[in-house]
Amino acid sequence: MRILVVEDDADLNRQLVEALQEAGYVVDTALDGEEGHFLGDTEPYDAVILDIGLPEMDGITVLEKWRGAGKDMPVLILTARDRWSDKVSGIDAGADDYVTKPFHVEEVLARIRALIRRAAGHASSEIVCGPVRLDTKASKATVSGTTLKLTSHEFRLLSYLMHHMGEVVSRTELVEHMYDQDFDRDSNTIEVFVGRLRKKLGVDMIETVRGLGYRMQAPGDARAN
Repeated sequence: MRILVVEDDADLNRQLVEALQEAGYVVDTALDGEEGHFLGDTEPYDAVILDIGLPEMDGITVLEKWRGAGKDMPVLILTARDRWSDKVSGIDAGADDYVTKPFHVEEVLARIRALIRRAAGHASSEIVCGPVRLDTKASKATVSGTTLKLTSHEFRLLSYLMHHMGEVVSRTELVEHMYDQDFDRDSNTIEVFVGRLRKKLGVDMIETVRGLGYRMQAPGDARAN
């Protein structure tokens, strides 16, 4: 899962980025509204953390521009505790949730997990596909109760496929959501990670859809292509 953090306080920005990366997310970052707007307008994100009080372009304007352009990624806004009007303006502009400053980073992580789950149609913190369980809170996966030992890239791949299980996901989409904007992206590496993940799962759950990409679903649900 790929997250954008738009926050002009460098220390807070760094804290959020470090916490998100430790939780297994790919993170891009911006320190002002113009850069944040550009990234959100040109890159695909699974969620955005957006401060309201930004230089160059305020967060409300950034959000309104995104929504006006049809960008529908979940957005969590950060507001000052004594500015209730910012919360109202943010929600009206298209924000999905908000957190007031100062806050605990764990609360932000929990709200981001919930936004991503809901956007993918999942209500529980655990996503289940046949014998595979993905615990989004603990950032771990199990097969028939046995914990999988996954690299960070393998976990990101599994997480994205499970959040979108039953859907065909292209190699390009996987690359865009597994790596940040500065990474030297190569869609051929996706095949390698898919092969490794299939071996570790030990069950036939990741289907190759010829010419289109991959689809994850429970054993026995495979469709003809």
